[in-house]
Amino acid sequence: MFKKLFGTKDKKTEETFFAPVTGKVLSLEEVPDPVFSQKMMGDGLAIDPSEGKVVSPVKGKIIQLFPTKHAIGIKTETGLEVLIHIGLETVSMKGEGFTAHISEGDNVDVGSPLVTFDLELVKEKAASTITPMVITNFDDVVDSFDTLASGIVSSGQTELAKVKMK
Repeated sequence: MFKKLFGTKDKKTEETFFAPVTGKVLSLEEVPDPVFSQKMMGDGLAIDPSEGKVVSPVKGKIIQLFPTKHAIGIKTETGLEVLIHIGLETVSMKGEGFTAHISEGDNVDVGSPLVTFDLELVKEKAASTITPMVITNFDDVVDSFDTLASGIVSSGQTELAKVKMK
């Protein structure tokens, strides 16, 4: 009764990730970059995008926006630290073709626009358009990571994974 009256919050122990980009889901092992494929940065998934629009896969706060706008860090309400890295070797593009729609410190919801990018320019100038999404503090906080989708997913709409916290 008191819980209902006073609205005490139960600690959230699960997080659902939605697709940050529209495209084909890949395992991290399929990413042609050892930093991601060997999970040096953390565990997660990757998507080979079919359009140049990145949205937030979770509700959280922007904790990092790289100056080159090719990577975004988000901290979720449960404490997960999520890195979305647009393409591979895109840092060398020095921000060309990338437009950020958020700033560090912004709160975001699932589907909030983060970055738009010129997909054709990335195909031309970077090693790959494959976009990894990893939980950088995975080993410290994640109990289980279950992939929910395969094949083609839609940004902000397709449930991609469910994460249970330790």
